[in-house]
Amino acid sequence: MSPESTASTKSTPARSRRKTEIGAVTSDKMNKTRRVVVERLVPHSKYGKMMRRRTVCHVHDEANESHLGDLVEIMETRPMSKLKRWRLIRIVRKGAQQALAGEDEGAPPA
Repeated sequence: MSPESTASTKSTPARSRRKTEIGAVTSDKMNKTRRVVVERLVPHSKYGKMMRRRTVCHVHDEANESHLGDLVEIMETRPMSKLKRWRLIRIVRKGAQQALAGEDEGAPPA
């Protein structure tokens, strides 16, 4: 058996696709951690009525760039702490509080 053939048989397995979700930041009080709520609609098992369900994810935000009310995209990742299993990918839309704060800075003082 040649060395080339053994190297090709020991290749690493392909990593599976990671889940991504879009949710709203509900807490930004922790350093580098955000609490994100992901809402979904599921049918009731017996009656079929659509019900709202939510999942709370603790997300790693390295640069502390997201804030309360922002809509963010998150990706599943390795466990970073007891609760953190997700990381921030991008901010889809800034929250209402951030938009108002940006407008107040440009306005002249009264």
